[in-house]
Amino acid sequence: MTVEDGRLAEVTGDPDHPFTRGVICGKVRAYAERVHSPLRVLTPLRRVGPKGAGEFAPVSWDEAIATIAARWRALIAAEGAEAILPFSYAGSMGQVQYYAGHPLFHALGASRLHRSICISTAYAGWTATLGAVTGNDSEQMVGADLVVLWGINAAYSSVNVMTLVKQARQRGARVVTIDPYRTPTAQQADEHLMVRPGTDAALALGVMHVLIAEGRLDHAYIERATLGFDRLAEHVKAWAPEVVAPITGLDAGAIVAFARRYGASRRTFLRIGIGLSRHDNGGMTCRTLACLPALTGAWADPHGGALLSSGGAGGFDYAVLERPDLLPARRPRIVNMIRLGRALCDRTLRPPIRALYVYSSNPAAVCPDQTRVLAGLAREDLFTVVHEQVLTDTARYADLVLPATTSMEHLDLYRSYGQFTLQLAEPVLPPQGEAKSNWEVCGLLARALGVAEAHYARTPEELIRAFLAAGDASVRAITLERLRERGWVRLDLPRPYLPFAHGAPTPSGRVEFYSERLRAQGLPALPTWTPLVEGPADAALAARYPLQCLVPPNRFFLNSSFGQSERLRARQGPPTVLLAPADAAARGIREGDAVRVESPRGAVRLTARVTDATRPGVAVIEGIWWHRFHPGGRGVNTLTSDREADLGGGPAFHSNLVEVSPA
Repeated sequence: MTVEDGRLAEVTGDPDHPFTRGVICGKVRAYAERVHSPLRVLTPLRRVGPKGAGEFAPVSWDEAIATIAARWRALIAAEGAEAILPFSYAGSMGQVQYYAGHPLFHALGASRLHRSICISTAYAGWTATLGAVTGNDSEQMVGADLVVLWGINAAYSSVNVMTLVKQARQRGARVVTIDPYRTPTAQQADEHLMVRPGTDAALALGVMHVLIAEGRLDHAYIERATLGFDRLAEHVKAWAPEVVAPITGLDAGAIVAFARRYGASRRTFLRIGIGLSRHDNGGMTCRTLACLPALTGAWADPHGGALLSSGGAGGFDYAVLERPDLLPARRPRIVNMIRLGRALCDRTLRPPIRALYVYSSNPAAVCPDQTRVLAGLAREDLFTVVHEQVLTDTARYADLVLPATTSMEHLDLYRSYGQFTLQLAEPVLPPQGEAKSNWEVCGLLARALGVAEAHYARTPEELIRAFLAAGDASVRAITLERLRERGWVRLDLPRPYLPFAHGAPTPSGRVEFYSERLRAQGLPALPTWTPLVEGPADAALAARYPLQCLVPPNRFFLNSSFGQSERLRARQGPPTVLLAPADAAARGIREGDAVRVESPRGAVRLTARVTDATRPGVAVIEGIWWHRFHPGGRGVNTLTSDREADLGGGPAFHSNLVEVSPA
């Protein structure tokens, strides 16, 4: 970081970091524009205009905290604490700030939030096969013979993975991407398998069929480390490439060729994206992909295996941060965050949601079924507090807006989803204006309400020390002093890291091709594929909305974060929908035309981009713009459903049918 005259001037990567090696994405490189944004909230604000208008007047912190405490006390007395709903996610990914509100709302007895919007479905599927959300170290792919980037546009979302991919290719690896459209990552691969959306599990079953039929297996690994192989072998006989081809939209020969290449060596590395889990069948997809390295023994190879996320590596005790012991004996209800609009608009809910406290999230933009979310936020009888860095779409609906610090202005400990180091971030700037961290504000509210005061009497340093000390052997030797010395420390894990080389932490102690846990839940016990709930199989709906619509990230936004940046919006260009030439021609749409995209839930205005990067029948809308920067004032989540996926309660963001017409 470079600070000049009290302002953040430049953000660069650390060349000594073993994973990033100084490479950072364009989003973070422009972080100074967020810290010093003209939209930055610098003082507490009280609403003086209609909800959604963004009209506010400054108030003091004392007045803001006293107002919140008084309103919440009255609500608890009248209707019970479940009338209060906290809403947060990963706007702040440091461990202290992410979990800052949990003890407060547990102690109050408020409604609990199922934080499902990103990873819960993927993790549920992965865990069904492997028992833990981890995998072989991405750095090990450098020595692989084959690297498969499955459902991950790493050039946009995991830029450091691309460094490893390039090194692997220089050593002779072949790189294959599997994605429903030709992403920038796919453009850099040796081969791109352009599957139909939501059919990845069918492709994996076809690969299994070939591997087993042709004996491209590691029988020793299967014998010592897996459960249910015989059942799987019988099951996948029905998934021959000729059966899978029309489902996936791939040629049967291409499926066979890929399967043979995958089975030719144990040195095959799958880097799997979370995005492919955001389908109606996404949990089973992740479960199915986790089985592939077990057939070939790649889980036991120092340069093979797979990684969905490293989130479960290291034995951390999150009770230190979450404090579940503060929950009342009668556990409060749980509200799934992807159904926020439904919860806010449901007048039969008892008690109804009367107060919403939003921090580290922008639900007005990122939640599905956006029309219903905005209707809920517009309720005059809903007391909404938003603790935020910049005046987001959600903040414009708040009764009170509280100024929040950025990661440059507070201390925190950071984990990773894609590698195995812990990082300490110390503030390089004082809090801007009157901004306070999540931890500070929750402490103020705890003291004002007389709950969980002992927990919030700790400093962030004390909490980090306690969190590290409570971990298992991979964690507890890491101290705050060691972290301060160099900024990062790798978890104490072996090299190479092969967590499933001899089995898995499932109930059987093995990688489970057959899952008794899933069977007991009434779910398929073996990996399988099912058609999308909202997809081409619904002939009646598809007749009206014939295009499958994907809503993946774009290059310069992280969900709705960084949408405040005028520079990044200019670099990204206008909100677009990618259409195949045949689909555009059939609708009289040309490159650059203004178009209307409609789903069963609503419509948005976009600019057409006609390209062979997407296949006929598939429309792609990259990125989430703030409403005020989106044509028509409504964003892409107007189109998406709050339907839950098959496992874990996560969203089916990518399982949408739409029609596109000239605006």
